[in-house]
Amino acid sequence: MSSMSSPRKTAPAKPQAAGPETTLTWEQVLAWRMQRQHLARRASRDQMLDVVGDICGLHAQLMSSAEIALWARVDGLAPEAVQRALWEERTLLKTWAVRGTLHLLPSSEYPLWQAALSTYRHYTKGVWLRHAGFTPEGLEQFVQAVHDALEGPPLTREELAVAVAELTGSAELGDKVRGSWGSVLKPAAFRGLLCFAPGEGNSVRFTRPDRWLSPWESLDPQEARRTVFLRYIAAKGPLTEDAIQHWWAGITAAQTRKLIHSLGEAVLPVSIEGSPAWAAADQLAGVKAASPAGVVRLVPAFDQYILGAERVLPDLLLPAPLRSRVYRPQAWISPVLLVDGRMVGVWKHVRKGKTVTVGIEPFSPLPPAIRDAAAAEAEDLARFLGGRLQLNWTA
Repeated sequence: MSSMSSPRKTAPAKPQAAGPETTLTWEQVLAWRMQRQHLARRASRDQMLDVVGDICGLHAQLMSSAEIALWARVDGLAPEAVQRALWEERTLLKTWAVRGTLHLLPSSEYPLWQAALSTYRHYTKGVWLRHAGFTPEGLEQFVQAVHDALEGPPLTREELAVAVAELTGSAELGDKVRGSWGSVLKPAAFRGLLCFAPGEGNSVRFTRPDRWLSPWESLDPQEARRTVFLRYIAAKGPLTEDAIQHWWAGITAAQTRKLIHSLGEAVLPVSIEGSPAWAAADQLAGVKAASPAGVVRLVPAFDQYILGAERVLPDLLLPAPLRSRVYRPQAWISPVLLVDGRMVGVWKHVRKGKTVTVGIEPFSPLPPAIRDAAAAEAEDLARFLGGRLQLNWTA
């Protein structure tokens, strides 16, 4: 039995009967997304873990961005809160998750996410195997060696590489750990066999989730995947099928459609100004009632709010001529100034000594009230980062 709380299961409902779709405006949808993403109103500090769960994890390719993403959603967040939750309290866990990208997940919900991620199979296919230089048998040998190597204390990348080579008798398999940032370790992470531990100097370290966390009961993978799909629709919806497929990755359009329909009456078809989409049924009244409230937020690079938005990007959210300033080459996504869910500028920050310099570059002139609200956000960001604010406006 597990000493970790088990995530609530969501049983598939009966298929939704055909009927007229609800028509929504993009203003309603963006206002609702801001609410669901805890950006319309910051949560209290004691809700930090709930916020991470509500938005389906924090994107953590850049740890600094993950921390700022949580600052944007939690009132008075302490600067050390995320690091403490990760490495001391162990209430957050860092691993490769959706789309094979690094995420921070609530440890209490790890059984749910691990079960859902265990349905990934793209890494067993020819394209992935050829790219990684594995045979199917070699991949299984490698994953087993990673599992066995992490039976003891956490290991640095180099220590893990040495252990894998010794366990398999293959220097080549050991070199795979050294040679690529994370790609060959993702299958072990998807299977719940690897996560991050506190670093050692400048080196990351890895451990096994079953050694880092309390034991847990395994969940049904297909049911878990349905549950996280519904959570994502609730967190970012209403959403098109294309956007949902892009978020999960590794599945076809037909599989995405089948998964959505398996949610039955938990989701409803809607139209967002002519674009077909899906909404969580219990949220539809809230979406219809949502309206702009003048909310201004600074969100960091790779923030959950803007990830995946490029798949369905109305001009209200970000006009087409400006998209290259947010969604940049090499899959880089810029920090963004949001006003009522619309992307109205980009920004950056640099900390030097006790000064935090924030530069905001709006896409067009902003009203004084919006500039004042953005300045207040920058002031609080400087507090969070432990410095004095130097605010620079460009144009």
